[in-house]
Amino acid sequence: MAVYVSVRGWLECDRAQLFAVKEIIATHSDDHYSGGWGFPKHPFNWTSYVFYGGDIQEGDVSWLREQLVEMATLPPSDEEDSDVQGLFMLTHEIEGLIEWQIHDGHIHVLPGEERHQYLGSL
Repeated sequence: MAVYVSVRGWLECDRAQLFAVKEIIATHSDDHYSGGWGFPKHPFNWTSYVFYGGDIQEGDVSWLREQLVEMATLPPSDEEDSDVQGLFMLTHEIEGLIEWQIHDGHIHVLPGEERHQYLGSL
């Protein structure tokens, strides 16, 4: 029986990084889990947001993580912009809640906090 992980989260980036994020997603497209990526229809103001939500098989979590690793290392467009940053909450059917914090060019993995346990239901 397959084990599933419920994934939901977002990234914040500048417009140039958004273009590169979309290229990374296209490169890893699988015509299945790739459908979990979403973007505002019309980006506005200075921060672009990228969202992911979906229930994926445990063995495919690395597929998503590889994309996020690439995205996390994208340089800002100029010195006024920042690195890609974001937050993803993963609910593993067996291991429970896990938090992926994306900042400083890396994914920082932390156990989910008690205050977020309401997100632990699959």
